[in-house]
Order: sequence, then C-alpha cells, then structure tokens
Amino acid sequence: MRRTDAQTDAAEAELARALSAGPFHLALRAALAARGLALHRIQHRLAQRGVKVGVTSLSYWQQGARQPQRPESLRAVRALEDVLELPPHALTRLLEPAEAERSAARSYRAVVEESGALRRLLTDLDAPADGGLHTVCHLERVRIGPGRELRGRESHHVVRAHRDGVDRYLAIHYGDPGCEPERMTVRATENCRVGRVRWQRDRGVLVAELLFDARLRSGDTYVFGYGFEDGTGGPSGEYVRGFTLPCGQYVLQVRFDPAALPVHCRRFAQSTATAPRTAQRDLTLSGRHCAVHLAEQNVGPGILGIGWDWT
Repeated sequence: MRRTDAQTDAAEAELARALSAGPFHLALRAALAARGLALHRIQHRLAQRGVKVGVTSLSYWQQGARQPQRPESLRAVRALEDVLELPPHALTRLLEPAEAERSAARSYRAVVEESGALRRLLTDLDAPADGGLHTVCHLERVRIGPGRELRGRESHHVVRAHRDGVDRYLAIHYGDPGCEPERMTVRATENCRVGRVRWQRDRGVLVAELLFDARLRSGDTYVFGYGFEDGTGGPSGEYVRGFTLPCGQYVLQVRFDPAALPVHCRRFAQSTATAPRTAQRDLTLSGRHCAVHLAEQNVGPGILGIGWDWT
C-alpha cells in the first residue's frame, strides 16, 4: 500500500526524534519504518556492500534484544547508515552510551570533577551502572537570590527507557562554597515522589532518589519534575550541567533577583572540568525577566554552563 504524504512526514518526524534521543534499537526501527524496507531486503543490500549479517541479528537489533558490539557488527551498522540513507554516525553514535555507562571513568562526577564523595553516595543508594534512561529533553531553571546566592533550581525531564523495569531517577545537586546540604530540601513536582536522600557536606553535594509513578518498559517515555531549595551557600558565580550521555535537548535559564543583577553573563562549554572553556558567548540579560538562558540540541558528553560577574 502506497503511503500518503502525511504518513511519510510522520515517519520522518519520528525518525528524526529517534535519531536525536535514541536508544539505538528505536532509532533503527524508526529508520526501517521510514524507508519501508523489510529485513530480508536490508540483508540483501548489505551483502551487495560486502557485509554479511543475518536477518535474525537485524531483528534482535531492532527489538533491543541484542546490541551490536563486535567489530564486524559495528561495520554492519555503518553500512546500515548508507543503506537507510542516514547521515554518517547517525546510528553508531547511539551505541556509544553503552560503553560510557560501563566505564567508571565516565561517571557524572568525572565530568564535573574527580571525587569519591559522589560515588559513595550513589553506592549507598544502590545506583546501577546503567541508569536505564536517555534524556529526550531537560528544561532547567535556576534562581539567584538578593544576596547573590543560589536560591534553588527546578528541573523538568522527558526521558526514554532503554531497558525494562526502570522506576526511578537519581538527581544530583551541587551547592556553592559554604553550602549546607543538610539544610537543603527536595521537592517532587510532577509524576514522581522523593525517596531516599543522601549528602556529603564537605563536598557540597546532595543526591535524591525520585521514584516514578510507573515502572517503565524499554522504549517508554516519561515526564517528571523536581526541584531543590538551597540558599545555604555564598555568592554564586556560575551554574554548570555535566552530561555523560547524549541529550536530545537542554535548556538552562538563570533568573536573578532584581535587587542583585550581574554586570556580565556568558555561556560556555567544556569537554571535562579540567579542559579549557570553549564556545564562550556573551548573553544579554533581559530587562523584564532579569534572566539569561541557553538552548542546545543534540548535546554530547561534556559540560555546559552559564557564568556571570557581579562587578
């Protein structure tokens, strides 16, 4: 049956979303649907390119039952990108998170700065090596108070599960120098509730367990929100967000109290906490809302942040 233009547009839109946010098996499935190719035809076209892969393996890959890992399998994925008329690395980049999740060197704290404090807190909360979630969209709002302090922040997440049984998220909050994590509070604002909370005062870090209202299956999306009330540290000069896995979209807004406005704001990026800051760009403070923001698509591992000067 010939597809209508509307059906084609819908399939292409779903493919774009899946390629942006992953996981791999959903992106592969969306690509097959968008191109209208059966697995045996895919196998034939791969064979024409000198790549041998079974229909059963292709089926397992699109179901998420198995993931290509061996060198010959990764070569097949690169050939698949050509067969399915996808941009180079569109599928192979979605296989990178699995390696990152298995590597202790790519923990969240390793992106921000090295410390065993966070690792101990996560271990205490029985954090798995693979959290099971990919971020489709993350909207974060940070509030700076009249004393130039970090008053708090709110996060709104859209995530997609890449394995069955995911039912929680571990939210990490770093305060500014002099903060008191034991005085901070955690709020669940949408589709979750607060579970266990742990902190390390000398490192200014707090980890909160957010329990979902449902247990997710692989491929399910979920929307939830939460916030941290802080206000316990000294003057704040920047806010950073570390990414160990690709993120489809990230929006950060920093809002200042009208009684304490910075003289200069800038956006920056870093590959790690010790790497030079790159992609620096001045941000204009809006007069009406006393706020600045950044909005990024297809965020890779590394750090994004907004810094500001008071004088």
